[in-house]
Amino acid sequence: MSIFMTWDKKPFFAGTYFPNHSRYGIPGFSDLLITIANQWKKNRAELLHSAEEIISFLKNTNASAENSNNENIIESVLLHLEKNFDPIYGGFGNAPKFPMPHNLLFLMLYATQNPQSDAIKMVEKTLIQMRKGGIFDHIGGGFSRYSTDKFFLVPHFEKMLYDNALMIMTYAAAYSITGNLIYLDTAEKTAEYILREMTSINGGFYSAQDADCNGVEGKFYTFTPDEIIKVLGDKKAKQFAEIYDVTENGNFEGKNIPNLLKSNDLSLNCFEEKQKLYKYRKQRAKLHLDDKILISWNSIMIAAMSMLYRVSHNQKYLQAAKKAQDFLEQNLCKDLQLYTSFRNKKRSNNAFLDDYAYYICAMIELYNSTLNTVYLKKAEQFCMKAVEQFADSKNHGFYLCPITKDELFINPKEIYDGAIPSGNSVMAYNFVRLYQLTENEKYKALLENQFAFLFSQAQDYPAGHSLFFLAKLLYENPPEHITIVLKENSDLRKIFENPPFLANVSVIHENETYSLLNNMTTYYVCKNHVCLPPFNVLQ
Repeated sequence: MSIFMTWDKKPFFAGTYFPNHSRYGIPGFSDLLITIANQWKKNRAELLHSAEEIISFLKNTNASAENSNNENIIESVLLHLEKNFDPIYGGFGNAPKFPMPHNLLFLMLYATQNPQSDAIKMVEKTLIQMRKGGIFDHIGGGFSRYSTDKFFLVPHFEKMLYDNALMIMTYAAAYSITGNLIYLDTAEKTAEYILREMTSINGGFYSAQDADCNGVEGKFYTFTPDEIIKVLGDKKAKQFAEIYDVTENGNFEGKNIPNLLKSNDLSLNCFEEKQKLYKYRKQRAKLHLDDKILISWNSIMIAAMSMLYRVSHNQKYLQAAKKAQDFLEQNLCKDLQLYTSFRNKKRSNNAFLDDYAYYICAMIELYNSTLNTVYLKKAEQFCMKAVEQFADSKNHGFYLCPITKDELFINPKEIYDGAIPSGNSVMAYNFVRLYQLTENEKYKALLENQFAFLFSQAQDYPAGHSLFFLAKLLYENPPEHITIVLKENSDLRKIFENPPFLANVSVIHENETYSLLNNMTTYYVCKNHVCLPPFNVLQ
């Protein structure tokens, strides 16, 4: 994100990605600097006027809207996604195509509650197309930032921690719903990439890998046919080229991005060939690693690894999540104060709403995967600290910065679920999960206020708030609640072997309300406002 502002921090121009030099209709950063410098010299008054208009707009959008219409708003989200869905190539809209995993997560939850809808078809078409396309790194695993075309073939090759975390969540959720092993395989290959290339020795997760290599975007990831032959030999190279669309003409600036878009068989693994090509490309060149450790992005990955553990039952993903949480607790936490970033043994001096929102979510997911109430207690403590530091007690919602900070001309409330879900949406999700896990009425009051605020803000563009509406679906149609009454604490280990993906699980000892059946660990399961008789074996 690039923001140009006046000396008193008033923005007059902003944009996201700019390449070094102009191309594909996108202005280059060097050209942009010259244009802005010229405009500043010749039309400064106009730019200052623009800054005032931007500030006025931001202040108005920060206010609480009124007269919101909550009826059928979720259906309007679904209709918008259906209207923009690409039934041929998957995804939504035209190029460039962003994965937008929180939209897919919303659609999956909607589909489980409304099986007559076509929501799951949109999800599966998109997930398969992305797995086949060049946006997925078939050689080393993991996903690039977005696709520059409508096919998901040519990505912007930068790999971000948060994108890959959200993709792990999405493919893990898809596997839990459909049982399709290709989704589990995709989630695991993405996780393996993170553990291999994006994880510090102490367990923290790095932020990103650059798109450019030696000043050329995509150079690291592309191959010529001669390179494939050199590494694999003639016979294996020919087979690999046929499967992964490697040609003399290439599919990206005369070279080739391995992909399966022309193949209908995703079971073709070519494991040994990809291992050889992976080693070759690492020796051929290196990517720059953004090695700062951000607590918000790390928290998203902790939540993702926890979810992946619950569908894969592979302990290494849970261990990675716990190790990363330990790193954050040692380096980016002090009592209930969080800090945004860590690098070279130094941490930042501040924290924002997203840091707390995502960290709370990570604690909830670690609890769901371990049933260790220490994580649930941490989630509750940091939740109330976030309310104390960021909540707008008058108009509801949460500010980006602590309410005691006044460094900027405005303390914004970020509500739009863009590249990642907003802190406000994540807080709504956290309130729902904590209320359902603890049945504490204070979380119900908090979520009702947060729902009212986000409903008011979502009127103009409901589809831009998909994680908030996912939270609403969870609240209105809660997953099953499993109360486990332990006979022995050691019985908890057996439950770890097959933890449920989404259910709310409470672990207690025998009391007046919940008794043991047959003097054994007992399960009480409630769903759709109906509670089953207690039983001793969880299915």
